[in-house]
Amino acid sequence: MRHETAVERLGIRFSAIGSDFLCAEMPVDERTLQPYGVLHGGASALLAETIGSVASNILLHGSGQRGVGIEINASHLRAVREGWVTGVCRPLRLGRSLHFWRIV
Repeated sequence: MRHETAVERLGIRFSAIGSDFLCAEMPVDERTLQPYGVLHGGASALLAETIGSVASNILLHGSGQRGVGIEINASHLRAVREGWVTGVCRPLRLGRSLHFWRIV
């Protein structure tokens, strides 16, 4: 039995990839708003976690390892009521067992 993933449910889509970055977008709509009508901070964190995990898994492809998030810190600088938000992921440090990403 297959269940819909959070990425599918929230409409997250990957929009660009380069040698040192990965971008994804998420709609700001009824799925991602909090009760006050602005983007839910948890949805923003989910977008960031998704981009970082996918970026790590791209680097790990073929190694037999899988990348998952272990820590996240998020600062919400302004409210968004509609449209799309974009996350851009760039590596800060790529170690053997840990990857550190900056996602803005």
